[in-house]
Amino acid sequence: MAAFDPDIQAMLDERARTMAAFTADHRPLALYALYRADLQMPTGKLAAQCGHAFDLAHDRAKLERPEITAQYRGSGNGTKLVMYGKNVGQLIRAYREAKAAGLPCELIIDRGHILLPHFTGKPIITAVGIGPAYKDEVANITKRFTLAR
Repeated sequence: MAAFDPDIQAMLDERARTMAAFTADHRPLALYALYRADLQMPTGKLAAQCGHAFDLAHDRAKLERPEITAQYRGSGNGTKLVMYGKNVGQLIRAYREAKAAGLPCELIIDRGHILLPHFTGKPIITAVGIGPAYKDEVANITKRFTLAR
């Protein structure tokens, strides 16, 4: 095992301490980025779009569900999940379902970038950010999506 500087070891110890607080009735929270697989985005473009989804959903959650958002952050970074759907229809459905359920969510629309064939500079829906939310709150929405690897 590597030896760490005291400040890094303190961070590791704090994460271990907060993990001990997870009990059998713990409801996990997560922040979700759902993206379109049909766009076949290069890795960098995909990372940027998912980053936008995480950022904007989290910003909305701070306004709409501040207590849950603070709990999500806790003393760690919170769980983030990246999942993909087949097409824009799946993303719009997830967005509408999340809105109807009262979950913080944001539709990510890229514009101004050219990366043919899909990115022509015109607005295009690339992703949806949802959460932070309890995993059981979003299970019915995310069940149609596949966890990215």
